[in-house]
Amino acid sequence: MMNKMIILTGPTAVGKTKLSVALAKKIGGEIISADSMQVYRYMNIGTDKISESKMDGVMHHMIDVLDPTEDFNVCIFQHMVNEILTDIYARGHVPIIAGGTGFYIQAVLYGIDFTETDSDETYRNMLEQEAAEIGPESLHAKLRMVDPVSADTIHPNNRKRVIRALEFYHKTGTRISEHNEAEHARRSPYDFRYFVLTDDRDELYRRIDQRVDDMIQKGLMEEVQKLLQMGVSPEMTSMQGLGYREILSYLNHEYDLDRAVFLIKRNTRHFAKRQLTWFRREKDVRWIDKKIFMRDDQQILEEMIRQINDPVTSLPEVQK
Repeated sequence: MMNKMIILTGPTAVGKTKLSVALAKKIGGEIISADSMQVYRYMNIGTDKISESKMDGVMHHMIDVLDPTEDFNVCIFQHMVNEILTDIYARGHVPIIAGGTGFYIQAVLYGIDFTETDSDETYRNMLEQEAAEIGPESLHAKLRMVDPVSADTIHPNNRKRVIRALEFYHKTGTRISEHNEAEHARRSPYDFRYFVLTDDRDELYRRIDQRVDDMIQKGLMEEVQKLLQMGVSPEMTSMQGLGYREILSYLNHEYDLDRAVFLIKRNTRHFAKRQLTWFRREKDVRWIDKKIFMRDDQQILEEMIRQINDPVTSLPEVQK
């Protein structure tokens, strides 16, 4: 058990959470959330955070571990998860990394080294000032000039990752995308199965739209207002998540609620497309197309267990 690992990922709203719990119960697993937002306490609706009742007794990690005022990034995630893995293996259980943040998954799976990315505070402050005065699109344009691969995978509003990529290039003269690819070429120390759930685009977009409508109905606006009352600043990492930044703009009277809902849906669809692009570039992934299994979770679960138990199962072709 000491190096067994299961990864269950895919685009947002594809149905990872429920399936990960069912899988954990079958194989004696513990779930590690690979979600950059569910680490934050008090942010439940906008992150579609699993409730304790839906965990069904399965131990979950990396959920509700930070306050919304705290910073969070891939380096912190990697450090925390490595400690969690030690505990899971000590209990004789199988870690199941479930979530849609591909870079976080990659960092743990291949032990990516981030030691070369120490920041230059002067350069960083200059970039921060430019973003504040001109807008994040200016930084993203700079990134596209020096590292178009990173620009394709990092959203312009993800200011921290854009700045980090620019810092890396400024310091080393090397594109961070090339660095990450070289790190990714490492052999993973884990005996892993890397499952990517997917579905028809129309069905995925329908699920995204329904999820956003449910979030609004459950009180996403009130959740954002409460966070502001707690002293969480709009500039903090926690408030950059999908849904939160659009509701913040609505509360700042930049547009009406209908426009905010439209933008959350649109931006979430774009995010799902970027996630799929990322996973297509990953190696050793096993694609699980839900429509082939008539979207029956039991059939999908049985197929995953079959592939987990069969070490010689050939890998399916990556979808184009």
